Amino acid sequence: MSMAAELNALRRPEDPDQEDEAVRRAQAERLIAVWDSPKGWRYWSDVNNTTVGVWYTATAFAFMLFAGVLGLMIRVQLAVPGNDFLSATLYNQVYTLHGTVMMFLFAVPIFEAVAVILLPQMLGARDLPFPRLSAFGYWCFLIGGIFVCGSIFFGQAPNSGWFMYPPLTTQARFTPGYGADIWLLGLSFIEVASIAAAVELIVGALKCRPPGMKLNLMPLYAWYVLVVAAMILFAFPPLIAGDILFEMERLFDWPFFDPTRGGDPMLWQHLFWIFGHPEVYIIFLPTIALFAMIIPTFARRPLIGYSWIVLAAVGTGFLSFGLWVHHMFTTGLPAMSLGFFSAASEAVAIPTGVQIFVFLATCLAGRVVFAVPMLFVAGSLGIFVLGGLTGVMVALAPFDWQVHDTYFVVAHLHYVILGGVLFPIVAGLYYYWPIVSSRKLSDRWGKVAFWLMFVGFNVGFFPMHYSGMIGMPRRIYTYPALMGLELPNLISTVGAFVFAAGFLIVVADMLRPRKDAYAERNVWNAGTLEWAGEVPDQPWGVRSVPIIRSRYPIWDQPGFVDDIDKGRFYMPDAEEGKRETMVTTVLDAEPVQCLRVPGPSFVPMFAAIFLGACFIAATFHYWTLTIASLAVAVFVILFWLWKATAVIPEKDEKYVGLGLTLPTYVSGPHSVSWWAMFITMIGDATAFLSLVFGYYFFFTIHENFPPAGVSGPGQFWPSVSLAFFALGWGATLLAHRTLKRESVGGARLLLLVGLVAHLAAGAALLWGPHATGLQPSTHVYPATVWILCIWTAIHAGVGALMLAYCLARSLAGKLTPRYDIDLANVALYAHFAVATGLVTVLTVGWFPLVAGGLE
Repeated sequence: MSMAAELNALRRPEDPDQEDEAVRRAQAERLIAVWDSPKGWRYWSDVNNTTVGVWYTATAFAFMLFAGVLGLMIRVQLAVPGNDFLSATLYNQVYTLHGTVMMFLFAVPIFEAVAVILLPQMLGARDLPFPRLSAFGYWCFLIGGIFVCGSIFFGQAPNSGWFMYPPLTTQARFTPGYGADIWLLGLSFIEVASIAAAVELIVGALKCRPPGMKLNLMPLYAWYVLVVAAMILFAFPPLIAGDILFEMERLFDWPFFDPTRGGDPMLWQHLFWIFGHPEVYIIFLPTIALFAMIIPTFARRPLIGYSWIVLAAVGTGFLSFGLWVHHMFTTGLPAMSLGFFSAASEAVAIPTGVQIFVFLATCLAGRVVFAVPMLFVAGSLGIFVLGGLTGVMVALAPFDWQVHDTYFVVAHLHYVILGGVLFPIVAGLYYYWPIVSSRKLSDRWGKVAFWLMFVGFNVGFFPMHYSGMIGMPRRIYTYPALMGLELPNLISTVGAFVFAAGFLIVVADMLRPRKDAYAERNVWNAGTLEWAGEVPDQPWGVRSVPIIRSRYPIWDQPGFVDDIDKGRFYMPDAEEGKRETMVTTVLDAEPVQCLRVPGPSFVPMFAAIFLGACFIAATFHYWTLTIASLAVAVFVILFWLWKATAVIPEKDEKYVGLGLTLPTYVSGPHSVSWWAMFITMIGDATAFLSLVFGYYFFFTIHENFPPAGVSGPGQFWPSVSLAFFALGWGATLLAHRTLKRESVGGARLLLLVGLVAHLAAGAALLWGPHATGLQPSTHVYPATVWILCIWTAIHAGVGALMLAYCLARSLAGKLTPRYDIDLANVALYAHFAVATGLVTVLTVGWFPLVAGGLE
């Protein structure tokens, strides 16, 4: 059956006549009234995905330009031997911030920023499911980034490298001042933004696809978003766990990395590189996703090997978590470990190669048009392949021993990062700029920029391979003459400035005032859904939510764009004046809900400001201000939840067109908030297990762990805590079931029982190490026990706060047997909380007894 015949068969006689221009005009006016951005100063309250995505992208590029200036300062300093352009201290701050900003404030955020713009349009969604969460993440990113970058202007920037190895960074005698604390707490705050964006993108890709877009019909970009966002959930939490241990040592002298008291700096390297190496693929895979969208358009054919590239992307993400030790080949690891991780590092080249060969095959099978985006794609592939080859070289332990911490590794890193990230991003800018601004960037300027960037990059970074091979170490602020390093360093400096000139042309092209006409609609003649948007762009995202039968619907579904424009698909109107998008099932994209999403608000901004104030105040040890800011942030977030989430709709169902009526309120696994809770708890559990990993790491390296003479925390109080955790878990689940049976009073009583039980569980767990006299500053064992107990007790407290919130919602009439999203989500949290309590109690209470550590 053709699409036109299918639509006619689904339409009801009472449906609006979408062929009537007056009907369509009235619908469009209502949609614009609902989705248009606020004007004036209220513009900054906007939460629309396109607006927030543009803010995010512009801010990430601003940070990248700042880091680029720092990089040029490095090259000026190293252009000639014995240079005094930068002092040793300032040079250390400059190179630390250069790496930190590029990795944490550009490479990862730019993926999330671009995805926030493009993903809803690729999925035919009006918006992502949690627009205010996107806005909150952006404001966290902006505040944290300004805090970290601004430190250099006050002489307080971190100066120990973007990896911050202890004990150099954990002991004040080596790193006085606030630099290390700014790095730790500032980046921890930024990581909140990254994880918030990852949750938003995963739920959006899984639950907000248009009807008919099964998983095997998703755009490849959406597949890469899923893979990368999932990697963020598993890669960032170990770094957060390491940051916690790191800051506890700096602030309170808990000796996690102090060998004189049982600690070990190697734990930080494990936790950091469990994050650090997957991060390389976290920033590389999204740019491959841009290739997957650009190459079919300019090859004038669908991508060859869709299933192969999906499997390769998943395989790359999976294997990337088994490679972190190849950053530690020179730390004295056993030969078996060296062999295993060397082999794993070689193996990841296989799925990476599959993706590259798929792109080459598509180009060979099509008729490639070398427009500006394809120039950058071609240049990127060449640079990245060379970077990958040097990566295979450093994956071999004997070779790595020779070039570790030399400029060979600097060259490899930049060939992978700039070749595999920045060039594709510029390709994406030229390709998708008509969607963002409704105009094309200049082809002439773009070609000049490409050749300057391509030539400048290779002139700048290729000689660094030679510099490293002849012995130039990394992280030195100067070098003596007559070592053979003068010429390659001078050439590298010249190349860096040529590269910078090329990129500045791109920036100027984006920022210059434009009086030229709008670009043609679908200017590149692409086949994917994001190009169905109107020119100029409209705030509603998509005029009507389409039915999808192909990976390239514009190419394969006749009249597809016209059907969207004339509202012949779902949800062509906004009769109730509400922002709405469609929620579908995970596998087959069958419609399950007409989701109401919140509109503009300053609340996410205020929540980010006060949470940021908490982190900043803690950096400078202003503890009263820290606690006050945290309290206000919690209050603002609770206000946000109370006013804008789980809102009871004015009607239970809505007719969305084509004979389909959908509920406006669902809870449980069909609810997007249930999925958000589940995904967030996976990230939370990963951070917790990273702390548990620390406990067992210390157990393996110590002959006696716990050490002789230490008897805490025992088994009694941890077991009491576990009993209360079980009681709180059972009371929460039973409260939900009781509420569903319409026994509101019984549910409230059980909520109160669960609240008290969670508080008692946390108190009992903390009492155990306290009562047995464990002093965390004396040895790493009591410090590790305390950190696990504190983490788990905080989760018990959060569970109690959630139950108190549900109780208040019930008393206010906002939590009922029919409208139970809040309690359904808290019941899901209770599973994770009791599991956390169980693992903690078994680890700190019973494992020492079983392992023979206690008599």
